[in-house]
This record gives sequence, structure tokens and C-alpha cells, in this order.
Amino acid sequence: MTTRRRMLSQTACAVFGAGLPLAARPNADRFAPYRGQTVVISIPEHPHYLAMLQLLPAFTQMSGIKVEVMKDPILRMKHVQARELANPQGQLDLICYVVMWKTEYVSKNLLRPLSPFFANPALADPNYQMHDIVPGYLANLGLVGGPKGYLPGPGAVLYGLPYGAETSVLAYRRDVLAKLNLQPPATYAELQALLPILRAKAGMGALATRGEAGHQCVHAWLLHLNPLGGHMFDSHWQPTFQDAVGVQALKLLKDIVDTGPPGAVNLNQGDMIKTFLMGEAAMYLDSTVIFGPVKGASSRVEGKVSYVLHPKGARHSSQSGGLGLAIPRNARNADAAFLLMQWLTSEAQDKAVSRLGGAPTRLSTLSDVDLVRQYPEYITLKEQLRYADPDWRPIIAPWDEINQGPLGAAIHQGITGAKPAAQALSDIVPRVNGIMRAAGLMAGA
Repeated sequence: MTTRRRMLSQTACAVFGAGLPLAARPNADRFAPYRGQTVVISIPEHPHYLAMLQLLPAFTQMSGIKVEVMKDPILRMKHVQARELANPQGQLDLICYVVMWKTEYVSKNLLRPLSPFFANPALADPNYQMHDIVPGYLANLGLVGGPKGYLPGPGAVLYGLPYGAETSVLAYRRDVLAKLNLQPPATYAELQALLPILRAKAGMGALATRGEAGHQCVHAWLLHLNPLGGHMFDSHWQPTFQDAVGVQALKLLKDIVDTGPPGAVNLNQGDMIKTFLMGEAAMYLDSTVIFGPVKGASSRVEGKVSYVLHPKGARHSSQSGGLGLAIPRNARNADAAFLLMQWLTSEAQDKAVSRLGGAPTRLSTLSDVDLVRQYPEYITLKEQLRYADPDWRPIIAPWDEINQGPLGAAIHQGITGAKPAAQALSDIVPRVNGIMRAAGLMAGA
């Protein structure tokens, strides 16, 4: 394995939980057979996982299991994982994955289902409390099978656990809007009306957004498509993204880019977050991963930011996605990897990573009095989760090919003005149909 590796030990622990009614065994018995083993985990350069690194010494001190970390940018991480997971025996025992990879990985038989681990009383903690995990996060990030191949229902199987899960909220500079006697937008009509006003009067971009070609600009477009009432496909997998709502969402995204910070058309997620933290945008509409960085050492906006729900379009909606943990089919130390996964996603460690600025995954974390005092934005997050849509994007096996390929190019053409929005989207319908037919999701030669 190439890339940056770091051996990390781990120090004290906390009581951790697992929520299936299994026969209990003492913690010492659970970890004893695996002391001295090393779990190799593939993670992204992402705020949640940077916070996680600070927890790992506690795990090793408590369990005797060492952890070796491979850290890469998210898109490179997938290339590393694809190479390792394709081998008869890989070097990765635990992987972080982006939500839209889960069905692809399972379709290629690259992941182990988790039910055998949770059914094993020698491994599973009977106090894990699976029901405490935010249901939408668990469904969106963990399940494969069921309706559409990725939603809860008959045939759905748990292959991963949310860790670094997220929805979307609107963050805004309270001081900037107050100075201009403006209110944060509650609807898309209000959002659209605010863009030119803020660009002209605030001395900064109106709204921070992603614009980089490929996944990044598609994510930004989907943020608006779903609340405005649009979808990628109909119930028979016929494309609908090129219809009036898809065009409306793309035109809106172009307006956001045009009134945004300089260079918005080329920003990825990290760049976009940085523009908001540096005071270069009055608003931010994207992942709840922003909560931690706003309070971080590099932030120039701490104490100046408030949060409201994702604006309402045709309906209330917000993204459901982010990152999860899974065990590769070819893992060398799968049981030890499960013990680490179980510990990281436990109630105690969910609170611990959240205190460090990570993303909460459990309902109990969102209701913790001390954490709500530290992060009052959890009040908004709990409300927003009522509207988080597990079907926000189609998590089908060919999604990444569509996302990174024709759709990612078309959205970028639309926001740069290389093509009119309607033409950019309609031009790729034949290519998307071809990908869907090759994947067996659409009839035809």
C-alpha cells in the first residue's frame, strides 16, 4: 500500500454500546483474542475523520488492537480502495466510503454484511442500541437491497454504519444580515431574491457553493433539485433530470455561482467551506459538516454564524448522505475491524467525536445537554432531520459513473455558461440511458 500511513495507538475507553438483544460477554473477553492485531483503516481527509484520529489511542489502550491509518483525499481514496478490494486478500480491514459507493461495492461483492458480526455474542456489545442511530442515516448509508436497491424494505441488508453522516442546513452571517436589515431565507424564492442584494451590498459573495466539475457541482445541483420537487429518474428509471425542475435548479446554481465568492465555479467542498470560514461569503447551504470548522482555530467567523433549515421549495427537503464504515470482503482482520467499527459508532464515542467537532450520528448525542450547549445548532439539526430524504439521490451501482461523467460535465457546462441549462442537461440523456441499460436498470439493447 502506498500513500501516507500512520500507526496510531489508542488510550482509555468508554462504555460503548450495541443495540441487538445478544448474550453479553465481558469487554475483556471480547477483545482478548485480538490483542496484538492491527486494523488497517482507509479514511478521507475530512473534518469528521480528523476528529476521529484523536479518539484512536483510547481504543488501542483499552483493546490492545493497533490501528494503522491510510488517509487520502476522498476521490483518491476510492482508487486506493478499488485496488485493494479487488485482490484475493487485501490490506484494508475497515474502510470509510461515500454513500454513493455502497451499492456499487456490494454489487461487486466487495463488502461483508454486518448481521453475522452483530449476531456473534463473542463480538457484539449487547448495549449498542442500534435504534439510537438516526434512522435516516442508517437507511441511507447502511442498507443495500430493498426498494430501488438502496432503501429500507424487503431484501434490505445492512452492509455499513453511518460515521460522518450529514444532512444540509443553511448557515448565515448573523452580523452581515443584521447590518443590512435582512432575514435568512426560509424559501427558495427568498433565497433567490437575496443573492443579488448580498453580492451588491455585503462586500462578499452571497452564498458559498461547490462548483468544481464532476461530483462537486452535481452535489450542489442536487441540493436544489430535490427541494424544488425534481428527481433524477422516474419509477421506471427513465431520466427526468432534464425536465423543467432540473433546468430551474441548474439556472439557480448558475445564479449562486455568479453572485458567489471569486472562483466559485472551481471550488470543491473543502475550498467552499474555507471561503465561508474566511468571511468571503454571507451564507452557506450545504453539509452539516460545517458545524465543527466554524468553531475551529482557522475560522474567522466564530461567534458570527447562525443556522436555519434548508429553504423550502416545492417541499421541505434536505440531503441525506455523507460517510460510513464497512468491512471489506477480503479483510485480513475482519473481527478486529468490527470491534473498532462498533466502538467508534457507540454512544459514548459518538459523543466524544462530536465534542471534537465531528458529526453526530445518534439521537442521544443530539439530545445531550452539554453538547447542545456547546453546539446549539443541534436544535436546528434535529428539526432538519425530519426532512432529510434517504432517496435524495439514486444510490445505484452506476451512479458514480453518471455523477463523475456525463452529469458532472453537463452541470459544469451549465454553471459556466458553456451551454444553456436546458441544452446541457438534455444533451446527456442518451449517454445516461446507455449507462443505465448497461447496468441492467433500463430495458433496451
